[in-house]
Amino acid sequence: MADVLKDAQKLFDQLKAAYDKKKYDEAKKVLAQLKVKLVQLPSLPPASAPSANAEKELQLARDVLEHAVLLALKAHDEGALERAFIQLKTFYADTRSQLGVSPREAMMLGLNLLRLLTQNRIAEFHTELELVPKEDLSNPYVRSALQLEQWLMEGAYNKVLGAGASLPDEFAGYYLDQLTATVRDEIASCSERAYSGLTLGEAQRLMMFKTPKEAAAYAERRGWEVSGERVSFGARRGGGEEGMEVDGAGGGGGAAAAGCGPAAAMQLIQHTLLYAKELERIV
Repeated sequence: MADVLKDAQKLFDQLKAAYDKKKYDEAKKVLAQLKVKLVQLPSLPPASAPSANAEKELQLARDVLEHAVLLALKAHDEGALERAFIQLKTFYADTRSQLGVSPREAMMLGLNLLRLLTQNRIAEFHTELELVPKEDLSNPYVRSALQLEQWLMEGAYNKVLGAGASLPDEFAGYYLDQLTATVRDEIASCSERAYSGLTLGEAQRLMMFKTPKEAAAYAERRGWEVSGERVSFGARRGGGEEGMEVDGAGGGGGAAAAGCGPAAAMQLIQHTLLYAKELERIV
């Protein structure tokens, strides 16, 4: 088994090198070979047979799984992410006394919380949060996930859209893009119910696009009518309500929410009740 461990370590070195050089396709191929080697190591769960190199084998497997998470994140592979997180939970829970705390554990826990948040799996988010060690709650990765969840529950969408610069680098990619898209759609839906149209500049400001061109492109994808500097919601408006034509709808996502009609108010009530229900379930 010593030869298997040695071969696995060489493959892991290749995996790290490929990942650091951003050669992600190459890294995926090496990871597939590495997983075959890990299966042959006796001390790994679920078998966990005695081994003279048990600590080295467990350490290597944990490092591999952490890199598997980062690689799946770069590939936007949700299935691989979930599998890697599930396996890592076993290592974090069962090998802490033997291996100590991983330097990447807080990062992994924060990424997992953010994954559940972007998938709207709120109950699982809070279940996993209960398993986070108390000392990790103040870690930037975990704290950032909690902050985003709080803003979403409060409807402070403008804060979510402006969060990119203050988040750890690992957050400011795929998952934050997903959250941003979801939040912009929420603001757009609310605006459609509240107003008959906006200026292009106001649409850009409400949804925090960098340029009027980006705002216009989003409007066209959503089916809004763009004429010069004005955006008309037309048939996209919900419920047949009489809306206002806006030239200055106020600041951030909160302004749009403040002017929403009954349908949007009902949606906010439903979100609040769902949040209260999840809190009651946890308690």
